[in-house]
Amino acid sequence: MSGFEISTDPARLDLDWLHERLSTDTYWATGRSRERMLRTIENSVPYGVFAADGTQVAFARLVTDRATFAWLSDVYVDRSTRGSGVGKLLMERIMADVETFGLRRMVLATDDAHELYRRYGFEAHPKPEMWMERRWEDNPA
Repeated sequence: MSGFEISTDPARLDLDWLHERLSTDTYWATGRSRERMLRTIENSVPYGVFAADGTQVAFARLVTDRATFAWLSDVYVDRSTRGSGVGKLLMERIMADVETFGLRRMVLATDDAHELYRRYGFEAHPKPEMWMERRWEDNPA
């Protein structure tokens, strides 16, 4: 797919665009503060997708030790670009990168994109009862 570029350079991210989209147009990060968003980027491998004119059109971040585990998070494709293959392009790049890490496990959570992720080998966890979480409900997204 031509016309788009993917970068993991956090300096290239359009932080205004990203904060606006994540905090208002997602079900998982609604209300997330800009400060919290910046911390998530600092502690992850960020992926920005940019159109030929430099406009950011998609984002994802990978939380990983680059040895055994990765968590794919905050995957977002701008509504104006959805259906054009940008999400697939982003996933192909991420999966190519993680193949070099030699991971044992990679996880993600989604309410609405199961079919996209199945194309890249993701499946429902065979033992969901073994996964646990701790929540802090009074901490904003």
